[in-house]
Amino acid sequence: MPLNVNIGVLGHVDSGKTSLSKALSTQASTASFDKNPQSQERGITLDLGFSTFSVSFAEEDSSATGSSWRRLPAELSERWGRPAELQFTLVDCPGHASLIRAVIGGAQIIDAVMLVVDATKGIQTQTAECLVLAEIVCSCLLLVINKVDLLPEAERDRSLDRLSKRLLKTLAGTKFANCPVAAVAASPSGGDAPDAAAPEPIGLANLVKQLVATAPVPTRSPAGPFLFAVDHCFGIRGQGTVLTGTVLAGCVRVGDTVEVAHEQRRVKGMQVFRKPVDFAQQGDRLGLCVTQLDPRLLERGLVCAPGSVPTIHALLLPVSPVPHYKLPVRSKSKLHVSLGHETAMASLLLFQAPRPDQPLAEQFCEYLDEASMRDCPPGLHALLEFERPVLAPPSATVIVSKLDVDINQNVCRIAMHGRPLELLTSADYRTAQLPKLVRVYRPKCRRGRLDRVKDPYTVVVTGLFRKETALDVFIGLQVSLSTGQQGRIEGSFGQSGKCTVRMSEPLSDEFCQRYGGGKRAKKGASGGDGASEPVEVCLNFKRLLRPAGLRERAVPGPLSPGRLSGPRAGLCPHRLAAQLIRLYSDPAHLVLVVNARPDEAAFYAEYVERACVASGAP
Repeated sequence: MPLNVNIGVLGHVDSGKTSLSKALSTQASTASFDKNPQSQERGITLDLGFSTFSVSFAEEDSSATGSSWRRLPAELSERWGRPAELQFTLVDCPGHASLIRAVIGGAQIIDAVMLVVDATKGIQTQTAECLVLAEIVCSCLLLVINKVDLLPEAERDRSLDRLSKRLLKTLAGTKFANCPVAAVAASPSGGDAPDAAAPEPIGLANLVKQLVATAPVPTRSPAGPFLFAVDHCFGIRGQGTVLTGTVLAGCVRVGDTVEVAHEQRRVKGMQVFRKPVDFAQQGDRLGLCVTQLDPRLLERGLVCAPGSVPTIHALLLPVSPVPHYKLPVRSKSKLHVSLGHETAMASLLLFQAPRPDQPLAEQFCEYLDEASMRDCPPGLHALLEFERPVLAPPSATVIVSKLDVDINQNVCRIAMHGRPLELLTSADYRTAQLPKLVRVYRPKCRRGRLDRVKDPYTVVVTGLFRKETALDVFIGLQVSLSTGQQGRIEGSFGQSGKCTVRMSEPLSDEFCQRYGGGKRAKKGASGGDGASEPVEVCLNFKRLLRPAGLRERAVPGPLSPGRLSGPRAGLCPHRLAAQLIRLYSDPAHLVLVVNARPDEAAFYAEYVERACVASGAP
């Protein structure tokens, strides 16, 4: 079989994508050229359409007749390894805003993009969204200006030159800067005239030459497990169920066993554009016939070698933001997540890794309530928890969108993308997998006020804690006074929730006199002449999100290892039962995890052993 290259035809609705595909193609395939009766009734493409054409290569002096653009000069074949023939599969994607799910699915099976722009309208809303998708999934784009026949012939060249410069200026900030441009009129008659009377399309020869000269040469390998992206599924009486799609990885032969909708089926037959074949490999457009499969079980999805693709419940994603997405992305919100042809709802939890180049398990990550994709913080990650299990190849591109936005709003709906860092396959992933992969904390702040000064090094603070609060885990933590002094919590004071703070430097005589104990000080603090301004005391600490369901659990912030020797040496049994487990986040700081459950203790014990060895800590 000739080398096959998959080309996505993207653009705004009514820009002429289907007309262009029809003008280029010699062989129609699944749902091509708006075969669907609803498509013909509404006059727009409603589903992915597939068709193909081939080009051959000849020496410079060979004569070509008829459609000369299907036979190209031999030097254009050099970058392709001098094949006798090159096949292009066109993936005609819907242009209407409401059909973006189909476009996202189609975008993930292509090698290059032809972005079709109406010569009379330029860049439109869906053109921009298609451009965002193209940046995510491929590295090559051919800009096609269609409907040039609608421009006045006397001004056509000048108008095209101005439009080309304007479009290239728009693309200058993308990876497609200085991309090739082709001007065509795929259907000069507008599609109303009979085929026999319709004039020849304009500019197709130049378009195909540009495509052959710039499209990436794909790497095709039969190695690895078979993976097949299904875009259409239908039954044929007496034959079986036909699955049409694109081979993403590996190879398949007639008689092989494949996994379809969690069931194993044998491949009865195969066709490539209506030609029977016994073998197909990565990159091929394929029709796969299997028996004893209800076509209603699979509309779009994945077929694979048995057991090769995991079913996941959640995943960890290093976020690559889409700056054109203007809405804030919030934790606990629900977004649409696309993997291949499948789109599922997932809840989102955002967190930031302080050292993105290091494993997440070796650092504490900060929980984020929301993040802006236009000003994305470095090290941004997301935990995506699906509403239902989904199939996810480890190397799949994940696209996160908000598809329930009003289509009449002029906004980009694609928020972020990336390759999965970890796939969470266990149904009990919150306790079985997450604790070993990531630890997320929320910064917290408690505020109290200075109650009195006992001596230049010791003050009493009220309002930081309730009387029932166990102060043991907060002893040794640093607090700041609104007057600038700093100290560390030393212990409780009385039974009302007050605590004593040991200052790092002695307080001035004036400060001690103003806030010292005694009736005069209390009277001054409560009002009257010379009353002192209240001093606020602030305690900043971290609260670790529980691995089980990511519920919160108190985690005080950095402590000096030296402060651990005294106050915690004689904890009573019920305090020991609280499972105070020490964790080194780095060699200089120690963090306490409070109320760790017994099933989590094993992980924390293992981690602290590794961390202590790495840091040289005792």
